[in-house]
Amino acid sequence: MDRVTWWAVLSAVCAPLVLIGGSTTAASLQGAAYNPVRQTISVLASDGDTGYWALSTTLIALGLCHMTTACGLRAAAPAGRLALGAGGVAAIVLVLFPAPKSGGSFAHGSVVAVGFSLLALWPVLACARAPGAPLGTTTPWGLRTAPSLTASALMVAGAAWFLVELQLRGAAGIAERVLTAGQALWPVVVVISCLLAPRSA
Repeated sequence: MDRVTWWAVLSAVCAPLVLIGGSTTAASLQGAAYNPVRQTISVLASDGDTGYWALSTTLIALGLCHMTTACGLRAAAPAGRLALGAGGVAAIVLVLFPAPKSGGSFAHGSVVAVGFSLLALWPVLACARAPGAPLGTTTPWGLRTAPSLTASALMVAGAAWFLVELQLRGAAGIAERVLTAGQALWPVVVVISCLLAPRSA
């Protein structure tokens, strides 16, 4: 497993499970007061809310998963690994700037924007061949240019959809969940492609 370490595979697989399980738990703790269609996931981490501890723990665990995956994804270019790891750091920093119960927060919004941007860019940044990559290997599908560009484009489109829904006070919760799920699942696709990619003769 010279392209990706076993612990990076584990962390990549855990990321979407942590995200879905943690946000679902936080929403359950919040009860009927929370509207998952219109309200964002961040609302669940507002100070004093019953779901605060669950979502805060989720964000920390998710960030650690992305950072671990970035460290062990040896086949990816360094810039992509750095962006993925920094996106994980942004998820952890988000705990320090919880969303207010009502209205907006510049600090929270800024960290969210940075985190989403890093996680949207990392597929494109990771697709170049990493210096020192073993000879006699083929590029894994998840690190090729076309799939990487497609993944990044879909994430940018998801972010645009989320912003539109947020401004219209529409289904922002659904848009955010689709976007965050996609960003959590792409590392899984990449590590699996690294495991399955054959060596060239």
